[in-house]
Amino acid sequence: MRAIAEQRPTAPPPVDGMAAQASPVRLRRRPSMVIWSVALVVLGGVLGLAIWSLSSTSTEVVAVRAAVDRGELITAEDLVVARVVVDPSLRVVPAVDLQRLVGQRAVRDLAPGTLLSPDQVGPDVIPGPGQTIIGVAVGLGRLPAEPLRPGDRVRLVETSPDQGEPVAKPASVEAVVHGVSPAGPDGVTVVVDVVVPNALAARVADRAAVGRLAIVLDARVR
Repeated sequence: MRAIAEQRPTAPPPVDGMAAQASPVRLRRRPSMVIWSVALVVLGGVLGLAIWSLSSTSTEVVAVRAAVDRGELITAEDLVVARVVVDPSLRVVPAVDLQRLVGQRAVRDLAPGTLLSPDQVGPDVIPGPGQTIIGVAVGLGRLPAEPLRPGDRVRLVETSPDQGEPVAKPASVEAVVHGVSPAGPDGVTVVVDVVVPNALAARVADRAAVGRLAIVLDARVR
């Protein structure tokens, strides 16, 4: 048998006296991958800065967890502490005052998920026993120039009928301002909610309906 000679690959011919070497594989760079990597790094830094800024400017305040109807007692289960960024113009209750609110009553209906305001709770509910709230619509000429505020003690003075003789001794009813609404569409009529005794409610409502009441502000010194 004829021996088959093993063929081996021949080396490439020498170039300039040196054996030729295989060229190294060149890796192709992808510019889009580099751009995405840089963008992700920048985005991570921005998110981290935002989270840090949020945590450093937020504060713990009292929020409503469960609905509370007006006049009901507030329990600890009705409230919760929330960490939020609060606008300085808003009135909120700091978290440290949460326990102080337990046992007080809701002055207004409290909706779940809302921040609690100091004027939404109080030891008493208005109107209390024997009291009535009446809305009195009066023109600016029947109000003091000093803006009325809730809690002001005022007198509802009965005025004379139109084109009638002035009353020698006008009757008046002591009342407490509960709230003041903005001027109506005419720009001169303001509705003032006042708290009066039940026994005088009908009389005040009758005079208010015909526009025969003026509101006088008494001393604010208690």
